[in-house]
Amino acid sequence: MKPEITQIWDWLDQVPDPEIPVISVVDLGIVRGVAWDGDTLEVALTPTYSGCPATSVISMDIETAMIDRGIEKTRIKTQISPPWTTDWLSDKGRAKLEDYGIAPPRTAGGPAHCPRCKSENLDRISQFGSTPCKAQWRCLDCLEPFDYFKCI
Repeated sequence: MKPEITQIWDWLDQVPDPEIPVISVVDLGIVRGVAWDGDTLEVALTPTYSGCPATSVISMDIETAMIDRGIEKTRIKTQISPPWTTDWLSDKGRAKLEDYGIAPPRTAGGPAHCPRCKSENLDRISQFGSTPCKAQWRCLDCLEPFDYFKCI
């Protein structure tokens, strides 16, 4: 018996992003669709950016999670259009990013405040961070550096 699609979404919400393990692939907004094609589960993924090295790990983690739940056949379909945007991050995911110490993206072009002490006294260190989707910032009050998840 095939599990309901809502159950599959719940399981996918337990698959962490390998680069930011506190956020799920669902909260990240990269899971674009889930459907049964006969006895094969098809999961459509949109990478955060073209060439993202985590995409293959995410695909493998999704397949493993489904096998662990009794789904033997899973097909991962890469969907590049429309391209992923930070608008697809869930509110829950944004809150998890901040709790983890990563400032969530804002259309205003920079973090609203330090994710640690909430100060608005900030300085951008570099437009380039630990991964291509992040920039490096520093709080001028608590003096801690932090990542900012860039708007895409």
